[in-house]
Amino acid sequence: MQKTELSAPAHFIRQIVANDLQSSKHNGNVVTRFPPEPNGYLHIGHAKSICLNFGTALENNGKCNLRFDDTNPEKESIEYMESIKRDVAWLGFEWTRLCHASDYFEQLYQYAVDLIKQNLAYVDSLSAEDIRLYRGTLTQPGRESPDRNRSIEENLDLFSRMRAGEFADGQYVLRAKIDMASPNINLRDPAIYRIRRVHHQRTGDAWCIYPMYDYTHCISDAIEGITHSLCTLEFEDHRPLYDWVLDKLQTPCHPQQIEFARLQLEYTIVSKRKLNQLVTEKHVSGWDDPRMPTIAGLRRAGFTPQAIKDFCERIGITKQNSWIEMGVLEYCIREDLNTNAFRAMAVLNPLRIVITNYPDDKVEQLEVSNHPQKEAYGKRIVPFSKTILIERDDFSENPPPKYKRLIQGEEVRLRGAYVIRCNDVIKNDADDIIELHCTYDENTLGKNPEGRKAKGVIHWVSQAQSLPAEIRLYDRLFTVPQPDNEDNFLDVVNPHSLQILRDCRVEASLHSATLENRYQFERTGYFCLDLDSTCDKLVFNRTVTLRDNGEKD
Repeated sequence: MQKTELSAPAHFIRQIVANDLQSSKHNGNVVTRFPPEPNGYLHIGHAKSICLNFGTALENNGKCNLRFDDTNPEKESIEYMESIKRDVAWLGFEWTRLCHASDYFEQLYQYAVDLIKQNLAYVDSLSAEDIRLYRGTLTQPGRESPDRNRSIEENLDLFSRMRAGEFADGQYVLRAKIDMASPNINLRDPAIYRIRRVHHQRTGDAWCIYPMYDYTHCISDAIEGITHSLCTLEFEDHRPLYDWVLDKLQTPCHPQQIEFARLQLEYTIVSKRKLNQLVTEKHVSGWDDPRMPTIAGLRRAGFTPQAIKDFCERIGITKQNSWIEMGVLEYCIREDLNTNAFRAMAVLNPLRIVITNYPDDKVEQLEVSNHPQKEAYGKRIVPFSKTILIERDDFSENPPPKYKRLIQGEEVRLRGAYVIRCNDVIKNDADDIIELHCTYDENTLGKNPEGRKAKGVIHWVSQAQSLPAEIRLYDRLFTVPQPDNEDNFLDVVNPHSLQILRDCRVEASLHSATLENRYQFERTGYFCLDLDSTCDKLVFNRTVTLRDNGEKD
């Protein structure tokens, strides 16, 4: 499959909708829906569909419903429903109606009775395995079930008794009567109802038969007056069945199904079954683990709604499946955070510096800009004192060529503060560096030293006033771009996808950090506060590293 570049391809669905409006198709209305099954948390692939469905409605003064396809209660839960509502709202979208397929259970049943009365559906006693065998192959037609020619009266009786709970699970199914020789296997008498005694999260034990997705989905669309039923390419072969059901039932509304390519993002998996396996087998901490491609995971990692929507717009809507490079998503979040994230200083691997010519009891409250390009973000107070902390790798005894940080006998500028010179390196008995002794030039606050130039700029925090923090450095969850192509996707889980640094220090202003804010830690990366934070220790997650080109604003 081809790689996708940053430029968005032409949006063919926008053109279809524009043509429909121009021709007054659907009476000039645009009504879409986002119809997830509540059997897991939403992922980045769902974000594409959310943006498309809600975006299409918004662009055309239309409506968009959020509908739960809750016809398989064994795998569904209220928890998943609530998480889906939370994710859609977090992305910034409002649904016109909140609907459930279970709202239509009685109507769906009566429509099935209508098909039986038209001799277009029959109750079948074949087992699931026999149904598969009878269905045939892509090159061989199927065979008719021995029950295919039951009388209408017998089918109505059996279907009524199925509903009444007279039969065991799997004893009968209701099948549409279409064409067992059709080249489209989906039209070879598909099952439209099955017996399943499972407590439903909304209807309780009122039903022991549940409709199948292909039958439910098109009727739900028609009941809600959907005009453009937007779905991914794997449903293209199901469209003839979608149209067959609506044509035979002569529903007042016949939505137009349009397919588009699903999102395939490198270094991720979007199968709910496999994501659930990652959670249940504790390869990750939960559905909202920042390494997960779920919207909840992306949110906890520090991604913003705007970055995700920008990403979905950039990759475009096409008819051709393609793999999207992870760098595209990272580009979008960097663009957003570079523009909007507050700046702060954090030291992940501290090295102590004692400024020998600075007064012992003096603490300056320095004003530092919260964003170099945004005056409206204001300034924050950063304490400066005799003992400060810098990154351990910002000092070198044997610097490589073009090293622009601190070395013995040379000067660097502390971000937002003074120029300092390293004079002495203090080591322990094991020859490990434990602290540096430096002097500062008191005339260099906010200006360059006279007659010389500092080698570079490094970040720092005051040891006494800084706050303890745990920093979680997240990397890609898989070691290969397309983990789904492996024999066992668990074999390519990245064992180094999380590095936890527990002895970090962050500047004092971050005591007021919130879950909603994002921060660029100077020269380190973009971070957000994690919900595991406590009053005693802050926890920050790395959203993404800084650009390779050295963005260090």
